[in-house]
Amino acid sequence: MENMDIGNHNLKRPHLAEDTSEYEGVKKPKLSELLSAETTKNGGEAGQNRGSLNALSDEKRDSDKEEDDEDIAILEEEEENEDDFADMMKHGLTEADVGITQFVSSHPGFSGILKERYSDFVVHEISKNGKMCHLDDLSVPVDKEDPPEDVFTVLSDEDKQHLEELQLFKNKEGSVSIEVKEDTKEKRTVIHHAIKLLFPGLETKTEEKDGRKYIVAYHAAGKKALANPRKHSWPKNRGSYCHFVLYKENKDTMDAINVLSKFLRVKPNIFSYMGTKDKRAITVQQIAVLKITAQRLSHLNKCLMNFKLGNFSYEKHPLKLGELHGNHFTVVLRTVQGTWNDTETSLHGLQGQGFIWFYGSEEYGTTHMQTNQSGRAILQNKWNDVMDLILKPRPGAEKSCLVQCREEWAKTKDPDAALKKLPWKRCVEGQLLRGLSKYGVKNIVTAFGIIPRNNRLMYIHSYQSYVWNNIVSKRVAEYGLKVVPGDLVLKGATAVVLTEEDVDSYTVHDVVMPLPGYDVIYPTSKIGEAYKNMLTEDGLDICNMRHKIKDYSLAGAYRKVVIRPSDVSWEMVSYDDPKIPLVHTDADKLEGRPEPVFVKEGKYRALKMEFSLPPSTYATMAIREVLKMDTSIKNQTQLNTVWLR
Repeated sequence: MENMDIGNHNLKRPHLAEDTSEYEGVKKPKLSELLSAETTKNGGEAGQNRGSLNALSDEKRDSDKEEDDEDIAILEEEEENEDDFADMMKHGLTEADVGITQFVSSHPGFSGILKERYSDFVVHEISKNGKMCHLDDLSVPVDKEDPPEDVFTVLSDEDKQHLEELQLFKNKEGSVSIEVKEDTKEKRTVIHHAIKLLFPGLETKTEEKDGRKYIVAYHAAGKKALANPRKHSWPKNRGSYCHFVLYKENKDTMDAINVLSKFLRVKPNIFSYMGTKDKRAITVQQIAVLKITAQRLSHLNKCLMNFKLGNFSYEKHPLKLGELHGNHFTVVLRTVQGTWNDTETSLHGLQGQGFIWFYGSEEYGTTHMQTNQSGRAILQNKWNDVMDLILKPRPGAEKSCLVQCREEWAKTKDPDAALKKLPWKRCVEGQLLRGLSKYGVKNIVTAFGIIPRNNRLMYIHSYQSYVWNNIVSKRVAEYGLKVVPGDLVLKGATAVVLTEEDVDSYTVHDVVMPLPGYDVIYPTSKIGEAYKNMLTEDGLDICNMRHKIKDYSLAGAYRKVVIRPSDVSWEMVSYDDPKIPLVHTDADKLEGRPEPVFVKEGKYRALKMEFSLPPSTYATMAIREVLKMDTSIKNQTQLNTVWLR
C-alpha cells in the first residue's frame, strides 16, 4: 500500500504488512552477520489478547521462536523475479471487486501506467508540525560517549560467530574466550565495548591463563537480557531514542525494520514509526529506535542496499502511529495517452473537487481471496471459515513454497506437515499453522491469537472498509455530490443528521459516512437502510456490533466522503529511454547524481504530478480520479506486461 499511515481526526486504525518474508536488496553478508539475537513476531504487544486469547501468555510468546536457519533462508532468498511479480498481480482484485465504482467529476480522463518502475512513486512523510521529511544529512552527531570506530572491526568473523552462538544459548560451555594478542589496556577496552555493543545480553571480564590475556564473554541476566537494551550503558543525559530518517526503495516498512533489526541483532519492536509505507515505491519516513546509537545505525549504510539512514538526533520519546500530518507524493504516470487539454482538465478537477475517499484495492490483498472475507468470518464467529480462508489454496500465482504449504494443508489438515513447506514462519499462514500445531486444530480462536494483534485486526478493519466503499458508491450513485436530508456531518467529534433546513449550509466535503460499529449513527436516508441490508446479508446485526472477544468488537468511526489534496502541481515530460528514472530522489541528491534529462520531442510522454494527502489515504484513489480508469495492480499489470526495476 502506498500509504497506510494510521489516524486522522475521523479514523485511527492499525495496519501492518501481512507477510514480511522478502529480504531482497540486502548485500550478501557473511554468515556471522546474518544471525540475530532472536527472531520475533512483527508488531506483537504485551498483554493485548483478551477473552479466550488469554491462554497466550507473554512467556509462551517469547518462547515460541523460529530457528536461525529461517532468518538465513529469508535473507538469502533470491530477489523477487519481476515477471513472477507481474504474474501474481494479474490474479489480483479490480476496484469494482471492493466496491470502488464512482467518480467525483465527469471529465473523460486519459490513460497512463502507474508504477512502471518503483521509482515512479516517491513518498515523503509530513510530520505533525507540517514539515516534510527529507534525507539530506548522513553525518553522525558528535557525542563523546560514543564508542571508538574500532568497535565495529575489532572482532574477527570467527569471534562473532562464537559470540552469536553464545548469545543464542547454543554454546554448551556457557562462555567464549577471546585472546588479546596485542595486549594493551586500550585494545582490551575496545574489545569489551564491541562485545557489549554488538551482542546485547552478554557481559565480559578479563582473565589471564598461562601468561596470556583473554576476554571472557558470558551471560549475566539470562534470556530476558536479549529482549531489553542495556540500560546501564546508555548515558543518562542523552535521550533514550535515536530518531532517524529512513530512505528505502522497493520494500515496505515492516520488511525494512525486520532487516534493520537483523543487522543490529535486536527485536523489531524497539523501533517505532508514525505510519507504514508501500513496498513498490521510494519512501522517506521518520523512525525511532530505543537505545541504539546513531553511530551504530550509520554503519548500516555500508552494508545494506536500497536503504539509507540519516538525519540522526537523540530524543526523549518514541514515535507513535497516528502522529503524522500526512504524506507528500511525487508520482510519474508513463506512456500517457491523451491530449494536454484532457490532462489539464483532469488535474484541475482533482485540485478543485477532490476525489472519493475510498479505501484502495491494496487494502484487500493481492489475490482473489480478499481479506475482508476473513474479517466477515471473524465477526460471524465462524472460526473454521477463518482458518480455511487463510490457509486453503487460492487462485493466482504465489511463491511456490506457499502454494505447496496450502496444498499440503488441503490434503492433510496437518499443521506440522504444512509448516514444513515454508522456509519462513512469520507470514500470517505460518503463524496460524504454528498456533494450530501448538493448541490443536479445534482450538482455532487461541491459535489465531498467536498472530500479532494488528495483523488480526487488519481483517476486520478490511471488512469495515469494504462495507464503507460499497455504501459510499451507492450514495454517490443515488444522490451525486449534493447534500441531502439524512446525511451526516461532524460537529466536533459528534456526528449529526442533517435536516431539510440544514442542507444548504454544507457541501459534500462536509459529509461523512460511518464505518460500521456499535458507537456510530447511520444516515436516515435510504443509505442507512443500505447499511442494514448489507450487514444482514452478511449475517451480522447492525444494532449489535460487539463481539464476545473484546478485540473484535467494532466501535466504528466516521470518514469524509470526498477529500481534496493540497499542494497539487504537475508537468508533462518527454524522454527517449524507458529505463531512466524520472524523479530526482533524496539519494540522488546526496550522491551528486544529475537530475533527469528530458527532451523536447521524445519517444515517450509522462505526467509528473505532486500532491499532499492526509493520513489513511490511498494516493491511487487520487490518481484514479485523474485517469478515470482502474488503478488496481491487476489492471495496471495488464497495461504494463514488463515491470521495470
